Amino acid sequence: MSKIDPNKLLISSDFYSVQGEGKSTGVPSYFVRLGVCNLTCGMSRKFANQLMKEKSLEDGEIFKGDLELEGKATWTCDSTSQWLWRGEDKEFQYLINQWKEQGIYEDIKNGTIHIIWTGGEPTIKGHQEAISNFFKYWIEEPGLMEAINPFNEIETNGTVVIEDDLFKILDQINCSPKLTNSGLEAKQRINPDAIKRVMEHSNYQFKFVISTEDDVKEVFRDFIEPFSIPLKNVVCMPGLDSQTDFHERTQFVLEMAKKYKFVGMTRLHISAWDKTLNV
Repeated sequence: MSKIDPNKLLISSDFYSVQGEGKSTGVPSYFVRLGVCNLTCGMSRKFANQLMKEKSLEDGEIFKGDLELEGKATWTCDSTSQWLWRGEDKEFQYLINQWKEQGIYEDIKNGTIHIIWTGGEPTIKGHQEAISNFFKYWIEEPGLMEAINPFNEIETNGTVVIEDDLFKILDQINCSPKLTNSGLEAKQRINPDAIKRVMEHSNYQFKFVISTEDDVKEVFRDFIEPFSIPLKNVVCMPGLDSQTDFHERTQFVLEMAKKYKFVGMTRLHISAWDKTLNV
């Protein structure tokens, strides 16, 4: 895993859009996608390393990893082309300048527009330190006469414990644990300490992508029951690769929500790299 400079932000892309998933669906949001991930959903690490070496994926390209091709996974991470190698170290001032140039600085500062830290995996240690250091820098920005009160959401796979410095500045934690359908072993994708840490926050949700009723049963067996997660904090969404089966898959999720009493939701976007409607 690449070394991350805690005094810069390793950004693969950043843009102003609308939250497309979970309880903040529809909220104007500024996405900061950080490079590097500790999981390779749908792919073996060897396969991912080869992709990184070749750098052959187009920006936003959807593909099938080796685990999906072998039938060991039912999907492959759709933002791989973003986080695997495209991250670029940015000075902290970069984001502030972006917001000012786009005329959204005041709305970011007062929380009208959410900041969404995503990836990759933004809770990797170096990223946690960098995000915390960014806010320390922002507060001390020359000429800043007013207090800042942004609304920070973080998108995490729930495998890394969120440390105090970052935890205290987060307004919402969107935790998306991975299931067996990712092709990864349980020890790679389930960290009890990280899951419990998320639940210590006053505003959190667990988001699961489901394709079959067996996926739902796994959610209950491996997460909801062992960690006593309240159903009001559980959101399930359909696994989608294209618009073709959008309505059928959405109907499936809503039927599962009625049966199992979690929150069923559609998705405003198809792929996590879509900069029009994103997550």
